[in-house]
Amino acid sequence: MPNRHEADRVIHGFPHRATMRASLTALYRRLSPDGVRRYPTSVTAADVTFGDDEDLHLGAQRVAHALVRHLQLPEARIVVSFRPMEYAAAVELTAGPEYFVELNDRFRTRRRDIGAALAHEITHVLLHRLGLGLPSTAENEVLTDVVTTYLGAGWLLLDAYRRDGVESQKLGYLTPEEFGWVLAKRAEVFGEDPSPWFTSAVAYEAWVRGRAEAARERTAPPLAGAGWAERRRYGWERRRGRASEDAPYAFDGGAPATGVSFPCPVCLQRLRIPAGRTLRARCGVCGSVLECAS
Repeated sequence: MPNRHEADRVIHGFPHRATMRASLTALYRRLSPDGVRRYPTSVTAADVTFGDDEDLHLGAQRVAHALVRHLQLPEARIVVSFRPMEYAAAVELTAGPEYFVELNDRFRTRRRDIGAALAHEITHVLLHRLGLGLPSTAENEVLTDVVTTYLGAGWLLLDAYRRDGVESQKLGYLTPEEFGWVLAKRAEVFGEDPSPWFTSAVAYEAWVRGRAEAARERTAPPLAGAGWAERRRYGWERRRGRASEDAPYAFDGGAPATGVSFPCPVCLQRLRIPAGRTLRARCGVCGSVLECAS
């Protein structure tokens, strides 16, 4: 997992949008909606916070065990070590029950972020054992951040994003706003509000921006909650039979269009429904029932 020490190197916005969507769809397909619902609450700060006088190695193992339990992996011996390295952390993926995680030496003095680094690496173990992956290494790192966050441990990664006169840091492969987006997607399903958990002001701001983007997607046509301007634009494009390049939906069947496809706002699976009708659509991947005015 990479780490960034200079604020001007941090990328913002949503450059990984397509991979994040594919990651959520893949997670729901692999676990099923019932499997995803086995993670109703996020890991708590108390589970991953170091005491002032706690031994470094024993504390790291305690936090790692808490994350293993949270991610519902088999209990096993965990070895957490520290060494000089380019990246923030690494994990050894083996067939055996043990977990071997290496953390960058800098975490010896930045204990508050050990939980974030361990969350990403232990999710790598979960994905390995689920046999869940995407085609490239870069996509798999995005998948790992998405799954860590959606299953309730990734708020730690976002909270590790800091920018002030003392230090500047970011952990993970997603942008700060993308972490906020995934947190918002989780919040919509489980009714959580992560706002009180943030100790970093810039992390909270990124959560707010990500939440706004998720809310915009949740009310995009052909969903019935779309605003007046979006509905008007959608109707004009449907009559033409062609959506604009930045639209989240696509038409088929001529002009006016007879069908429209769009992403499920929960799992991002692409759905297709008849155009020009008011109806309920059920997503075959996550089971969400969607009110549509297509």
